[in-house]
Amino acid sequence: MKLVFAGTPQAAVPSLVALAQSHHDLAAVITRADAPVGRKRVLTPSPLARAAAERGLPLIKTNRLDEAATAEIAALQPDLGVIVAYGGLVREPLLSVPRLGWINLHFSLLPRWRGAAPVQHALIAGDELTGAAVFQLVPELDAGAVFGQSEQTIAEGDTAGSLLQSLSDSGASLLLQVIDALEAGSIQGTPQSGPVTLAPKLTLADARIDWTGSADSVRNRVRGVTPEPGAFTVLGDARLKLQAVALTQGCEPQPAGLIREIDKKVLIGTGTEPLELVTVQPAGKTQMKAIDWWRGVNVTEVVAS
Repeated sequence: MKLVFAGTPQAAVPSLVALAQSHHDLAAVITRADAPVGRKRVLTPSPLARAAAERGLPLIKTNRLDEAATAEIAALQPDLGVIVAYGGLVREPLLSVPRLGWINLHFSLLPRWRGAAPVQHALIAGDELTGAAVFQLVPELDAGAVFGQSEQTIAEGDTAGSLLQSLSDSGASLLLQVIDALEAGSIQGTPQSGPVTLAPKLTLADARIDWTGSADSVRNRVRGVTPEPGAFTVLGDARLKLQAVALTQGCEPQPAGLIREIDKKVLIGTGTEPLELVTVQPAGKTQMKAIDWWRGVNVTEVVAS
């Protein structure tokens, strides 16, 4: 089939690679325009743009799928549109341009966690199971009929970064299976059923840790906002980024946010048992072991907020 593929971040790259290696015709790859990156704000192509360029695939760079983009895509007469984390909405008339419409690879078991940040919200909520779903794109948010799903158990050490990478790899295989079945006419979508939960994009405010929560909920939030937007707490007027924390056993409770060293471990109080700070990144420095940071602070205890 003749496909157009829309995506932007690294999570979309495995799907692009799978389709580029298949027998399908990738008529165009649509991605967002080059964006400023780093302290020097250097204009940088998206990960998907780089992957497409390496394979000599035709690129359409646009931040909005507007009238001009619609006309350019329509001229290709695609059979199917495929979208994986593009970062923009596909609306009519573009939605109806491909003969078979558009399908979306989404990193959750729909209808749970519809929205921009399903992996992050699954971890924050403490879900034990997640997965990927390929569904028909419709005007309503992530509400179309599902063509296929794959399940994955969330590992104890998963962060949003590691889990998204794993799901993007397995999701690419699922996506190709669905496209092959659509080409053969051997698959039909199943309407979504069950409780709907929403996964809006996270902000920096979502990454600030509230130490009055339970140890489990705090740890889940740290996992869910790592690497982006990045968990942090505040000491005085400085941020301390939290790269990794760990549950403890048999430790005496201590006030929420209180940090102190016990048995060569840096412990911080929560609403239940303390957590161990494992890896941190002080303001203006690289990440380091929490015990090394703590001994450089040279205090007996301090309160984070």
